[in-house]
Amino acid sequence: MRWTANGRWDLSFSRVAILTIGLAIFGFGDGLIIQSHIGNAPWSVLAQGLSLHTPFSIGECTFIIGFAVLLLWWPLRERPGFGTLANICIISLFIQVAVDICPVIHNNFALSLLMVMGGIAMVGLGSTLYITTGLGPGPRDGLMTALHHRTGVRVARVRLGIEICALIIGALLGGTLGIGTALFAFLIGNSVAIWLGIIGHLAGSNR
Repeated sequence: MRWTANGRWDLSFSRVAILTIGLAIFGFGDGLIIQSHIGNAPWSVLAQGLSLHTPFSIGECTFIIGFAVLLLWWPLRERPGFGTLANICIISLFIQVAVDICPVIHNNFALSLLMVMGGIAMVGLGSTLYITTGLGPGPRDGLMTALHHRTGVRVARVRLGIEICALIIGALLGGTLGIGTALFAFLIGNSVAIWLGIIGHLAGSNR
């Protein structure tokens, strides 16, 4: 993309704006899935479970988890970028915004499903915008790639292992699992791919 940075700290107003908007959309979409009450995304299962056993909100727990994952980068010699730090702060904030302003859906499966699908679309769009800025991966993505480089295990397997660990711990703590979780797992990759195609086409057509 024409706005993609040359380095993780190659900042410009437009690039930071795109990053911020993308992360805000991502966080709000994740919050919509939480409020659907039919199953969270894997890391939100963990954040919600942690919030049930601490005085912290889901947004605050998302921040704590993101920072904790970032600390795991240190022994793996992975370096954060501006986007990495922004990811932790902005996604956490907008998850909480969505949770605060959107009502929890009970006994209306159609509306809950609509919220999940809308949330997946938003997370896909948000991911596309922040990834294409090139300002550094999120803490979870950076952990995934660092473990891949250090162990030689395929990226997909590393990602699956990390997500399963987060999901199991979150479920044991009481986080919400359900059809929304399964839909997120199956559809998020396609959502990102579709948005990459759309944004790439629009960016190309505006040159």
